[in-house]
Amino acid sequence: MAATELRGVVGPGPAAIAAPGGGGTGPPVVGGGGGGRGDSGPGSGAALGTVTAAAAAAAAAAAAGGPGPGAGGVAAAGPAPAPPAGGSGGSGAGGSGSAREGWLFKWTNYIKGYQRRWFVLSNGLLSYYRSKAEMRHTCRGTINLATANITVEDSCNFIISNGGAQTYHLKASSEVERQRWVTALELAKAKAVKMLAESDESGDEESVSQTDKTELQNTLRTLSSKVEDLTTCNDLIAKHGTALQRSLSELEALRLPAESNEKIKQVNERATLFRITSNAMINACRDFLMLAQTHSKKWQKSLQYERDQRIRLEETLEQLAKQHNHLERAFRGATVLPANTPGSAGSGKDQCCSGKGDMSDEDDENEFFDAPEIITMPENLGHKRTGSNISGASSDISLDEQYKHQLEETKKEKRTRIPYKPNYSLNLWSIMKNCIGKELSKIPMPVNFNEPLSMLQRLTEDLEYHELLDRAAKCENSLEQLCYVAAFTVSSYSTTVFRTSKPFNPLLGETFELDRLEENGYRSLCEQVSHHPPAAAHHAESKNGWTLRQEIKITSKFRGKYLSIMPLGSIHCIFHATGHHYTWKKVTTTVHNIIVGKLWIDQSGEIDIVNHKTGDKCNLKFVPYSYFSRDVARKVTGEVTDPSGKVHFALLGTWDEKMDCFKVQPVVGENGGDARQRGHEAEESRVMLWKRNPLPKNAENMYYFSELALTLNAWESGTAPTDSRLRPDQRLMENGRWDEANAEKQRLEEKQRLSRKKREAEAMKATEDGTPYDPYKALWFERKKDPVTKELTHIYRGGYWECKEKQDWTSCPDIF
Repeated sequence: MAATELRGVVGPGPAAIAAPGGGGTGPPVVGGGGGGRGDSGPGSGAALGTVTAAAAAAAAAAAAGGPGPGAGGVAAAGPAPAPPAGGSGGSGAGGSGSAREGWLFKWTNYIKGYQRRWFVLSNGLLSYYRSKAEMRHTCRGTINLATANITVEDSCNFIISNGGAQTYHLKASSEVERQRWVTALELAKAKAVKMLAESDESGDEESVSQTDKTELQNTLRTLSSKVEDLTTCNDLIAKHGTALQRSLSELEALRLPAESNEKIKQVNERATLFRITSNAMINACRDFLMLAQTHSKKWQKSLQYERDQRIRLEETLEQLAKQHNHLERAFRGATVLPANTPGSAGSGKDQCCSGKGDMSDEDDENEFFDAPEIITMPENLGHKRTGSNISGASSDISLDEQYKHQLEETKKEKRTRIPYKPNYSLNLWSIMKNCIGKELSKIPMPVNFNEPLSMLQRLTEDLEYHELLDRAAKCENSLEQLCYVAAFTVSSYSTTVFRTSKPFNPLLGETFELDRLEENGYRSLCEQVSHHPPAAAHHAESKNGWTLRQEIKITSKFRGKYLSIMPLGSIHCIFHATGHHYTWKKVTTTVHNIIVGKLWIDQSGEIDIVNHKTGDKCNLKFVPYSYFSRDVARKVTGEVTDPSGKVHFALLGTWDEKMDCFKVQPVVGENGGDARQRGHEAEESRVMLWKRNPLPKNAENMYYFSELALTLNAWESGTAPTDSRLRPDQRLMENGRWDEANAEKQRLEEKQRLSRKKREAEAMKATEDGTPYDPYKALWFERKKDPVTKELTHIYRGGYWECKEKQDWTSCPDIF
């Protein structure tokens, strides 16, 4: 499972693998996943060494960067393994009830090539297994023929695809056998399409269990009874209403004062309106019952489908958890590879090769198919993060001694370590099985997945390389200044490369300050200004001549095997001396191997940094990781252009290590036009803009925090009562008391829910009374239209540092 994400990226072309009876072309690159669980799991088939000559040649060509099969190379291969006696396929004999079942060869990846699998065609579904015996417990993949296309490639090969999500490249042992399978598949597809159409026309034919039928009938019987009661009440209302109107008419006939007659007429009109309303209510109830009776079977069909989906998902996740435990036990007994040295970044790619094909078809031994620069680790690494187990190296120093050391440090003496991460084990399945069908952003996750910092503190970490902005403020040339701003933008991602744990979600109204005015010349303030969707506002100002502000909203999409995190909102940097105003947005962060495997992080996308005063621009491209790329991992390239589009500087580097700048001088081309500067000449103008600081000693035991991150949660006096340092669950987690932290986290979240319900009740009451009601407003930031980007954003309104100086926090809410 570890390589599943890498199989969806672009790879070399089809491998030319000989088929029995003639040459055949391997499957093209398909980024399709599968509906099955993949071929990984206990009891795997062939060992890693049993690869065909063609697959080995393709792997070697891809690793060397040369023309592999599909790029002009042809790999010789012998015939596919012969099927067992009795042929590769057969009809549905043996009591299985299937339309057809038998052996076929399925394309897996460029290492394994075609592998023999047991296929079963039944009820319009084509499923496959490692072996016939595996049918009892594990299905490797299933494709619905009702929406599939069946294509014949040559004498023995054929393809089944449902439009991209699933694609099976299959090979039969002979042309006759291939024709038998294709005929059976076409017949099954026609039948499945017909059944689907009939099912859509009427849901009454859908069979449901007897228990569900009884439950539905009881519900309808109860509804019918209630409607009868309403009808009786309506008759009584009509009867008494008629009597009331008769009495009112008699009163009108009496000689009464004019005022009395007027009042009687009003009462008569209201009685008539009451009768009309009650009749309308009864009619609506009767219509509802008729609709319930008409559509009951369709509702039941939908409910049963959702129940089946939930059961299938639970079984899949449970199987994944079991497979992961098996892989983890195997990994613990394996030798840990040493980390690649900086000079051998490309050599790690020769150690393994990513398979390409159906993402649902994997082998146990394909565990090494992860990003090589990320899966390797130092020999002294003591912190591991896996899908179902989060563990860390236990510290030789007790937690009490570590925290005592922390409290002894003063504000001026920044702390250089935090309590080591304890060795807590967590079963991912115990959490995930209760979260199926829920929205990801609303799943309460334990602190075991967190790091002891809040999102506000992570946002403040963008300032770790603030000296880049200090240098930019001193630049007289706007294009050179833009180069430093671009380097600062890239540097903010360097802290994420090993940080796979999530920060704490801030509570509404939570703040975080960082006062480095004396040491570094800047101070920063963050506030959580919205809870749904989560949004944080940030304002930093420096006496060295710059201001940085941003409002970031976090949106995420869970893709099953990876999580995409997309920050929304603009970042502004203003230089006081020149008035240059720069804006840019963040790129997408992707966390891979969410369910099974070692987590790793990638950044991808483009950033456009614009100087709104001069029109200068810088385009940065974050290249997504690809195993088949010969470029260095985590590569970033950029160009700095003037308003006319002329390139003045080229940027090159990685978002986790460094960024270099090259001055571009136009030279006369062969045809008299301008051309780019030659490589050796550009090398002479190289300037290193930024280089990542080394991690502190034993960082692997301290969540891979940088030197700045280690100081962010250190206690400081005089901060606001809403400051993240005072958050109790975060403090308990940092001190290694995770069970208490989880209980405290639940208390804080419940307190926040009650506050939200109170605000909603006040808003509803104000609406009913017609009185004005002010919605929630941030304390230190004001929502207004940005004069440059024209976006609605939160801008610092001032007052925080003045309140801190006076120690006047009366306006702060009680959130902890």
